[in-house]
Amino acid sequence: IAGRYGRRLPLSLHATLVFEQSYAGVEGDSASLAEACALLSAVGEIPIRQAYSMTGSINQAGVVQPIGGVNEKVEGFFDVCVARGLAGDHGVVIPSGNVKDLMLREDVVEAVRGERFSIIAVDTIDDALEVLSGLPAGTADADGAYPDDSVNGRVVAGLRRFAEHAREFAAPLGAAKAKVARPRRPSPKRTGSA
Repeated sequence: IAGRYGRRLPLSLHATLVFEQSYAGVEGDSASLAEACALLSAVGEIPIRQAYSMTGSINQAGVVQPIGGVNEKVEGFFDVCVARGLAGDHGVVIPSGNVKDLMLREDVVEAVRGERFSIIAVDTIDDALEVLSGLPAGTADADGAYPDDSVNGRVVAGLRRFAEHAREFAAPLGAAKAKVARPRRPSPKRTGSA
């Protein structure tokens, strides 16, 4: 976020994502792509499609990296979709680097062939955000500005709102401090000559 958006505007956001493997809560490396997409979706107020599951590791440059257990993850989400009613709009977003590892059950393969289930491979967080939002990611122009109605443009607008709110919040405090007069210390009383 700082590398992409913080070069041209002040960041009034602090967020921490886990990029290492952990075994409690939301697992780190396999969920880091989903966590980053959720964070950028919230910042940019971008609705994301809820019919997709996602797995993938992401590095700090936004490149999606392969993960372990891709077949089990795809099949597990497929089974949930079948149990709830496979509507044809469900799918799984996976790293492109995992496509060669796919060895799925025949029922999953048939559902993909019949366009009742999708497996979408992505290389970057921009690719993933385009799939989830239906918006173009947006490329910066020569001045570093992104198109307004792109994922990156909306994230920049959200970060600007955060910065403006931070300035507005801080301004009254600064103005109030300037108006408050410091109390004067009483001058020491002098008594007669010593």
